[in-house]
Amino acid sequence: MPQQSTTNQLIPSESYLEAGKTGWRDYIEITKPGINKSNLLATFAGYWIAAGFTSFNVWTFLLTMLGTALVIAGGGTVNNYYDRDIDPRMERTRQRAIPEGKIRPTIALWYGIILTILGIIVLAVGVNALAAFLGLMGFYVYVIIYTMWLKRTSTLNTVIGGICGAIPPLIGWVAVKNSLDLSAWALFLVLFMWQPPHFFALAMRKVEDYRAAGIPMLPVVKGFKETKKQTFIFTLLLCLSSLILFFTGVLSWFYLIVALVLGVVYIALALKGFYTKDDDQWAKQMFLFSLIYLTVILSVMIIDVGITEIIKMY
Repeated sequence: MPQQSTTNQLIPSESYLEAGKTGWRDYIEITKPGINKSNLLATFAGYWIAAGFTSFNVWTFLLTMLGTALVIAGGGTVNNYYDRDIDPRMERTRQRAIPEGKIRPTIALWYGIILTILGIIVLAVGVNALAAFLGLMGFYVYVIIYTMWLKRTSTLNTVIGGICGAIPPLIGWVAVKNSLDLSAWALFLVLFMWQPPHFFALAMRKVEDYRAAGIPMLPVVKGFKETKKQTFIFTLLLCLSSLILFFTGVLSWFYLIVALVLGVVYIALALKGFYTKDDDQWAKQMFLFSLIYLTVILSVMIIDVGITEIIKMY
């Protein structure tokens, strides 16, 4: 891996002296709100599947969403703080608040820590201890295991880092059940298996960015052929994992049919990668479909439970 420059070389300290440069939007963007939105949808899916209409408590739900959002925002902010040495090297990250000198690194660090602590407190006091523990574990995996260790040392960064992205639906589930069963872990698997194909596609599209920053993403270290192979494997595992929720009885035939259709399309698109002549275009298609897949399958989970609950009422 190429030697990385020091933070002082990459971030001009005098930029912090520019009066009025920081806006409130910078303090929102540094928390990675896009990632937060998708994770909160997963949190809601976990809560809704576990609760339905009968066990749905509005206050507990709101505190669950708030606590989870704060923890995720805190993790995203600390990630921005720690990556301040490599973000300026990458086109897609060099305009973040810290590289541009809009927010001081120390302020970002404490901002992230405070957000995380508030989130854990909300989950512990307003929801339950297990929800708080899962929130803390998600933060630990994302910040310590992924950001500070694997992201800079191993191609396993994407796979192991996927654990933190699969925890939000578990938080939603335990907010209702205060325990984890097979259905909860099935939810975890769907989110966990989704992440490698999603981030492998992104890494292929931004391979030169990651290479310049010295980040050992799979396409950088082992090339596109191996990345396509692992993408296909995880896409196949995702399709199989998504079916478990039907067989545990928490979701119906409606969900099963949609999950099968989505899975077959995703697998076919992954197979296409072995024959394509335009890797960048294929990676773009895979990335876009991964976003569609996640949004649709989580939405269908939510709709399926709603339909089932209404049918039970009549």
